[in-house]
Amino acid sequence: MAANVTGARQPHRPRFMVVYGLLGAVLVVAIAGVVVYAGRSINPAPTWSSWKPSGGGLGAAKQIADQVGTSYRLPNGDQLVSVIAKAPSVSPSSGATIPLHYIAIQGTKGVAGKDYAISPTNSVTYDLCGLGSNCSIATGKPSVARGTLVRREILELAMYTFKYVGGIDNVIAFMPPAAGSTTQYVIYLQKSDLKDELKQPLDKTLQSKVPLPAAIPAREVHTVDSVTEPRVYTYGVAQAQTGDFVLVLTPTAA
Repeated sequence: MAANVTGARQPHRPRFMVVYGLLGAVLVVAIAGVVVYAGRSINPAPTWSSWKPSGGGLGAAKQIADQVGTSYRLPNGDQLVSVIAKAPSVSPSSGATIPLHYIAIQGTKGVAGKDYAISPTNSVTYDLCGLGSNCSIATGKPSVARGTLVRREILELAMYTFKYVGGIDNVIAFMPPAAGSTTQYVIYLQKSDLKDELKQPLDKTLQSKVPLPAAIPAREVHTVDSVTEPRVYTYGVAQAQTGDFVLVLTPTAA
């Protein structure tokens, strides 16, 4: 009788072996998941920057303007420029604020022009004012290095904006003119222009300590020049038949 009972149970043993095997596999996967999660907790992905604004929209852009603007200095310790963040607009000498609805880039050398719709939901304007006559930099002597530092600041403003202010695809930065000059320049950057820089931490593009004009590393000079120089324009404002105001940009790059 005992032999018969034992024989009856033997067919179930393979089923139990399969169940035990499946349970073991689940346990291995679970342990592996815990190990991976623990590894990520111990070695988290690097943050993009050590500082970031709170909130969003124009309020966040104003925080960026304050944070970045106060970190750029002249050799005498004065702030390089004052930075004002606002919705897309210009303020001519009349004092009125004109909201901008479109950007039109004039075509050159047979290349067709381009038009872009802009609004407070997809664009931010930064005015860089040196607090001198016509917003020129009030102290020190103009130099190529100082101009590079201004463009470095604009690049940093744009990178923070595209990274942390949701929905913003356009940054329009009005540069301080050279003292005594009536020619005014603007740098126009789109988020797609900085797609590679935004994929890596900020300090891989620009070192965290802002240099003085004469001490910008050669690597950064190359980066600033390659990104900003092709996107420097002279500008004017036109009004379309519909009443919309258009920022008309003329390329300066040869």
